[in-house]
Amino acid sequence: QVQLVESGGGLVQAGGSLRLSCAASGRTLSALTMGWFCQAPGKEREFVAFISFNGGNTDYADSVKGRFTISRDNAKNTVYLQMNSLKPEDTAVYYCAADPAPTYSYTRDRSYDYWGQGTQVTVSS
Repeated sequence: QVQLVESGGGLVQAGGSLRLSCAASGRTLSALTMGWFCQAPGKEREFVAFISFNGGNTDYADSVKGRFTISRDNAKNTVYLQMNSLKPEDTAVYYCAADPAPTYSYTRDRSYDYWGQGTQVTVSS
């Protein structure tokens, strides 16, 4: 059993930055593959970023490469998404996700067993 609680969303101007946080409980973070997904109104949930349980491997959607950085602090049971150079098209609800086993299909939402409540990110033009 894993519970995820997200925070850090908000309203920013284009070019600004946000840092999203996802605090996990119920299982040590080091045992979890972690990912971030986003969902805009009327659209499917889309992959944003992934980090392996050791933090040694990361990957990003092409649309955010060079702008977003995923990281984890296992001592704090928290994963982060640093979002820089934000664009209006980044506007969406961002979800933290976790899976208790390593996954090689980390871009698929079906690979994750646990999800946070989501946090709204709005970027004005």
